[in-house]
Amino acid sequence: LGVKFLHKAVPVAIERAPGDGGRLRVTWKDMSQGPSGEHHTDEYDTVLVAVGRRAETKGMGLEDVGVELHPASGKIVTGEDEATSVPGVYAIGDVAHGRPELTPAAIQAGKLLARRLFGDSNEVMDYTNVPTTVFTPLEYACVGLSEDQANQQLGEDAVEVYHTYFRPLEWALPHGPENACYAKVICDRTRDMKVVGLHILGPGAGEMMQGFAVAVKLGVTKTDIDATVGIHPTNAENVMDMTVTKRSGVDPRKQGC
Repeated sequence: LGVKFLHKAVPVAIERAPGDGGRLRVTWKDMSQGPSGEHHTDEYDTVLVAVGRRAETKGMGLEDVGVELHPASGKIVTGEDEATSVPGVYAIGDVAHGRPELTPAAIQAGKLLARRLFGDSNEVMDYTNVPTTVFTPLEYACVGLSEDQANQQLGEDAVEVYHTYFRPLEWALPHGPENACYAKVICDRTRDMKVVGLHILGPGAGEMMQGFAVAVKLGVTKTDIDATVGIHPTNAENVMDMTVTKRSGVDPRKQGC
C-alpha cells in the first residue's frame, strides 16, 4: 500500500502502452550507480510532470555590475529590504534566493518596496507565516511551520500537535470515504500554546486557510481557537473541535457527525 518512490531514477522515454487501457510505458535510467546506470521499463496509470522552476538569471549581465548570485540556486541574494549587493538594484519574487515562490508574496513585496522607494514608508515584507495552497484534487493548505520544522526549531518537548481526521458533510449523502480529510494544529508549549503551524487537507482548504492565516499572523493560541464557536456544518469547524494530541496516542478519527 502507499506510494513507492524510485530514487535517483531519471525518465528517458514515455510512450503509450499496447492495449486499450490507456496506460503509459515509462523507461528510466537508474542513476544510483552513476551516469552509466541500467535502463528499466514499467507501465503506469498516470505520469505526473513536476519539474519545478529555475531562475533565469544568466545572460542578463548581473555579474558584470556586481549583483551577487547564490552559488547553488543561481538566484539573486537580497537583504530583508529586497536590496541586492549593488545599491539601487532590487529583486523580488521567485528570482530572489530564499523567498517563497508564490505570486501573492511577490506582489506584496513589490508594493512595500514601491512605498519605501517613492513614499514615506519603512515597512518591509514579513515572510513568516505566508499561507499557501496546493490545488490537488483533494486540496492541501498550510500556514506557518511544518511539524518537522517545529521540532527542529523549538525541540520536540516544546511542540504539541493537535490533529483530527474528518469527512465533509457533502460527502455523506453519496457515501464518500470516512476520515479521508485531515487537519493539524501545531502549538508551542513554551509560549502559552501559540499556534506556529496549521495544516488542512480537504475540500476548500485554501479558502479556509486564508482566514486562519490572519489569526496565525496575529499570534492566535490554541486557547483562542478553543474559545471560538465553530460554524456547523462546515469543514473549518473541525479546527475548533480538536482535542486529540499526537503525544496522547489516541485515535484522531471522527466517529459520527
